[in-house]
Amino acid sequence: MICISLFDFTFAYRTFSILIMNDTREYIIDKAYGLFLNRSYEAVSISEISKAIGFTKGALYHHFKNKEELFKAVIDKYLFINTLDVEAQKISLAEYINESIQYAENIMSGIMGNTENFMPINYISLFIDAIRHYPSFYKEKETLINGELEKIKVVLNNAVVSGEIRNDIDVTVTALNYISIMYGIASNLVQNNSLESAISVLKLQFDELYKLLKV
Repeated sequence: MICISLFDFTFAYRTFSILIMNDTREYIIDKAYGLFLNRSYEAVSISEISKAIGFTKGALYHHFKNKEELFKAVIDKYLFINTLDVEAQKISLAEYINESIQYAENIMSGIMGNTENFMPINYISLFIDAIRHYPSFYKEKETLINGELEKIKVVLNNAVVSGEIRNDIDVTVTALNYISIMYGIASNLVQNNSLESAISVLKLQFDELYKLLKV
């Protein structure tokens, strides 16, 4: 009976310790995100991060071996973007456009809603920092974009076959234009500093593209 109780206590203690460690790690990542976002990777030092979270450097190094590792954890959490989850073979171009707009709005509202005093230009700067200091991040995003291009090509080709759009378009170039419009929401945000305005412009751009492609 004593052995079982001791085992239960040890298991509970280890579980509690893991939960505390995970919570502390997330707390550090969240605090560091604010610093990297409002300044830059180069401008933020380990000393400043330690001061912001109220930890000693030693305590910080217990969770992250260096600033680079912490920065990568920040990027993995806050610049993580999934692909648009649709069946390209079964969706019309009009439906795909509507899904794309909703997807963009959900992504950006999530980012802006979780960040106090959000400035779009800072987020773009963080993205550039990630490309500079996190090589695999660029590779992952390049793979993601190439995958999206192929998906859009499938949607466009099916739209041509079904008669939804003209059959004289260059599918590859049109897919590239589609991607440019989609990611152009970043510049719209910088210009207007308003998600509502940026989404409104995105809708207008896609509406115009669709009108040009229609039979």
